[in-house]
Amino acid sequence: MTTLLPAVLPVGLIILIGFIVGRFFSLERSTLAQLVLYILSPALVVDSLYRTQLPFASSSKLLIGFVLTSTALYVMVWLVAKLFRLTPSLSRTMTAIVMFPNNGNMGLPVVTFALGTAGLDRAIIYMLGSSFLMFCFGPAIIKGKDVFQGLKLTFKLPLIWAMLFGISLRLLTIKLPWELDQGIQQLGAAAIPIALIVLGIQLSQTSFKPRIKELIFALARLIVAPGIAYGIGRLLQLEILDLQVLVLQSAMPTAVNSYIIVSEFGGDKDLVAKAIVASTLMSFITLPIILFLVSN
Repeated sequence: MTTLLPAVLPVGLIILIGFIVGRFFSLERSTLAQLVLYILSPALVVDSLYRTQLPFASSSKLLIGFVLTSTALYVMVWLVAKLFRLTPSLSRTMTAIVMFPNNGNMGLPVVTFALGTAGLDRAIIYMLGSSFLMFCFGPAIIKGKDVFQGLKLTFKLPLIWAMLFGISLRLLTIKLPWELDQGIQQLGAAAIPIALIVLGIQLSQTSFKPRIKELIFALARLIVAPGIAYGIGRLLQLEILDLQVLVLQSAMPTAVNSYIIVSEFGGDKDLVAKAIVASTLMSFITLPIILFLVSN
């Protein structure tokens, strides 16, 4: 267990600092979130794609694993909703909680501390696929339509353009002049700690009284999802590092952006908010266990 602590405790420490800051200071969380979304995260994506040595085969198989895992989760939620005759609102809510993991400001640092730079390269590929799913198809999945609205939202965000820019630099083997890549690297390095501080502030401002619904949905996100990912990864015969990243990223708590998707396209906003808090807190118990299992 002591070998797992360095992968989880640094993340917990930074979130705790954000929590304390949120309690005692009046920082604008929305401003920090916009800083991460529009500047720091795109810089991290560009820098990682610019420097990565990850072969195309690993990237494509990892993305296939992500797509199959997400599809299996969607089918599982649909079956549960039919079996228990859930209301459309509750069905949408469960879909948002279970399908969209926090593989950005939670997943990237955990994978980095656990698996190093090579793991981070793969985690970013997973994050890009997940972001595309959430913002392109999330509205259609939750509401049943508005695919084009989701696409419009995606192309308004800098993440997709950062991905295209980074891929272009790599494919064309372009060397950035005047050490501009160093500036991009320093901006990207700030993305993870700032994002974790934002998450801590979010937790400090969210009231939480656990109920059975959010706990069940959180457990599905934290335990069932990585179990499905492991089975699919083994079926695809992924290399060990690709499999570890696929499972770890799939084991992350519910994404904060799930709240935004549900707020805009339908569902129980309060239940989603509580599930985000519950899954994030519970992940400090489940993630070391998942990490231990995939490391052996």
